Amino acid sequence: MKHIRLLIIVLSCVVVSSCIPHKDTIYLQVKEGAINDTIPNNLSEIQKPYRVQVNDILNIRVKALDQETVSILNPVGDENLNATSAERAFFDGFIVDVHGNVRMPTLGYINVLGFTTEEIEKALEQKLLEEQFKETANIFVTVKLAGLRYTANGEVGSPGSQVLYTERVNIFEAIANVGEIPVTGNKKDVLIIRQYPQGQQIHHLDLTDIRVMQSPYYYIQPNDIIYVKPLKQKSLGTGETALSSIAAIASILSLLTTGVLLYSRL
Repeated sequence: MKHIRLLIIVLSCVVVSSCIPHKDTIYLQVKEGAINDTIPNNLSEIQKPYRVQVNDILNIRVKALDQETVSILNPVGDENLNATSAERAFFDGFIVDVHGNVRMPTLGYINVLGFTTEEIEKALEQKLLEEQFKETANIFVTVKLAGLRYTANGEVGSPGSQVLYTERVNIFEAIANVGEIPVTGNKKDVLIIRQYPQGQQIHHLDLTDIRVMQSPYYYIQPNDIIYVKPLKQKSLGTGETALSSIAAIASILSLLTTGVLLYSRL
């Protein structure tokens, strides 16, 4: 019996250590040092302009008073009517090659690496006016990313890659599109793996802290990788909550009790 009592004490300690604290499951908490006035202070959003990278797909459209004069510059995807939006973007868009260039009809190779879409628009308009058109043509160029592609791995509902057709996506929207982070996911240290010209860098976000909205990494960028680490409680395998842990321990005790009874009858 002494052994059983000792085992119960040990298992009780395991229950306490294996339970996931409630505060670790709640998003956007006002923590120590944060001002408890979320509207003017904590919701100031920071988003740096995105700069084009290798393998990005750009949607480039040129308009003019006489649209036929610029029709060759605008891809026509009629042959891909059955394709999905992502496939049409791939077929009709301009892919940034390993040298940072896009190849356009009549214009040849244009370097776009490291530029924002607004800067590319101005550069293309200037090049067209210098080489092919006059001011009276009223050239108008629009450049957009053909979808925001990112990948989410780890403790999320449906790990994998997603393409969202919008210019701004914050970390909560990105996670919502791949499924909620389960209780066993570490919301306090979500990793953003981002590609830069000099290589990849890892950034950390605490989604339980309301000040995450002030992070320069709050908005994701194309080709980001989001990784949600599992909590150590998951590796213990004792349950996500106190009730599930107690149920597992009760099952073990039941088996032990049965074993003791059988042994005593021998």
